[in-house]
Amino acid sequence: MDHRDPSTWDEEFAARVRQTREVVARLHAELPRWGLIVWTAGNVSQRVKGPAEDGSQDLLVIKPSGVSYDDLTPESMVVCDLDGALVEGEGSPSSDTAAHAYVYAHMPEVGGVVHTHSTYATAWAARGEEIPCVLTMMGDEFGGPVPVGPFALIGDDSIGRGIVETLSESRSPAVLMRNHGPFTIGSDARAAVKAAAMVEEVARTVHIAKQLGEPIAIEQDKIDSLYTRYQFVYGQHDGNDEGEQR
Repeated sequence: MDHRDPSTWDEEFAARVRQTREVVARLHAELPRWGLIVWTAGNVSQRVKGPAEDGSQDLLVIKPSGVSYDDLTPESMVVCDLDGALVEGEGSPSSDTAAHAYVYAHMPEVGGVVHTHSTYATAWAARGEEIPCVLTMMGDEFGGPVPVGPFALIGDDSIGRGIVETLSESRSPAVLMRNHGPFTIGSDARAAVKAAAMVEEVARTVHIAKQLGEPIAIEQDKIDSLYTRYQFVYGQHDGNDEGEQR
């Protein structure tokens, strides 16, 4: 089977791609629902595991560039390889596809990537300032501050490199790419969407707190305790992400 040639896919792999297109199309609706995007400025992607154990035959599903969220359907989602090249679908892939592809190629544990320009998180990115860990929710979700990644131009894998370099040194599933906006990762696309909603919430809350005075930092040992409890003890652990809701 040639993962880059849909005519060679077996039924199992073709069904996996179809299911992923349905999931990604549905999750795009969560971005406007949570107020994370305006117009078409945002995207969700999910990895499709290929037959090769080393991930070399994995694909990704993402939205086409510039298409209204109201017009997105499973059929309109595009399938790309991990070099960002179009494999299946009509229209040009999202302009952020190269960044998503780089993350998947270099972070094998990542199954979903989300990018938005949500207002408060992007405001922190515009200042090039990390969001300090001053909320127990941040200890739970991010395991510390939300870090800032380097400035990078859209169009090649520069953004992807910055995401990988920054998150490789952090427990956070979110990074604020300087002068650009937040990117989030997760075990699948749904987890990455959740991280995108949570990073906007804490960005807004900490911004408001700073208007009132200096927020109180949480000590590192307390952050570690919060993170461990939430990630490994809290909720239902039956392999279903639905149990991770507060």
